[in-house]
Amino acid sequence: MPILPYRELKPTPEAESIYTRWLAYLNEEFTRHPSPDRRADVVRDELYQLYLGHPRGGRGKPTLNSELGMYSLQESFDCRNVTLEPEYYGDVNAEQYALRKPLIWFWQMFDRSPLGLNHWLGFRFRCMLGKHIFKHLGQGVKIFHNVEFTYGYNLTIEDKCTIHKNVMLDDRGEIILHEGTSVSDYANIYSHTHDINHQADVTNKVTELGPRARVTYHATVLAGASIGEDAMLGALGLATKPVPPATVAVGIPAKVKRSKSAPEQAQEQK
Repeated sequence: MPILPYRELKPTPEAESIYTRWLAYLNEEFTRHPSPDRRADVVRDELYQLYLGHPRGGRGKPTLNSELGMYSLQESFDCRNVTLEPEYYGDVNAEQYALRKPLIWFWQMFDRSPLGLNHWLGFRFRCMLGKHIFKHLGQGVKIFHNVEFTYGYNLTIEDKCTIHKNVMLDDRGEIILHEGTSVSDYANIYSHTHDINHQADVTNKVTELGPRARVTYHATVLAGASIGEDAMLGALGLATKPVPPATVAVGIPAKVKRSKSAPEQAQEQK
């Protein structure tokens, strides 16, 4: 079969100049101002422009009931007026999350804005934010739209990883995506479990993928069920235990069906 690499595409020179200047400005602001309040101010002001098409002015006076919806939208551009699900979790490191919350809110709102489906800009925007959010973000990473994660500070993404749209990365314990790993659309990677009798009894585990692992469409990796080097979890598969290197596992629960290094079927693991 033919090898079909991605094409190299670019916006117009005028747009590329605006995009790169904007990203450089944001990166400088978030580097110089790590405080949650200053970051929240920057994000609020940028979201005004992304959603309303003009800079933020002074605070309005919501005197008319018919305008309360508009003012509710404006107040929600400020992440200090928003609560996110991970803030409710009992194991959250409140200080670390507070530093990242404005950037996580920016990430989510960017993806829901008209800019969110611009892949050229989106790849660069998310990697710029990721360097301020994640435990580690390598070079040559591509992250598509609507990717969600829990805390961010427990997430490591090494060089040349690709994370496709609508992926869930639950780094409540810790997730490590090693070099060259690919996670396909609608996949879910978890790093925590709940006791079957007491939901509040949570166990965190490290979940590792790769190097060069592939988790394909709509597959799920449960906490601690790592995917080995050059291994693949097939579409809709549910990994409940580690998948050995250089194998292909499929099904619910996922079982090894073949080796990637030989065409013959591997012995199914019990």
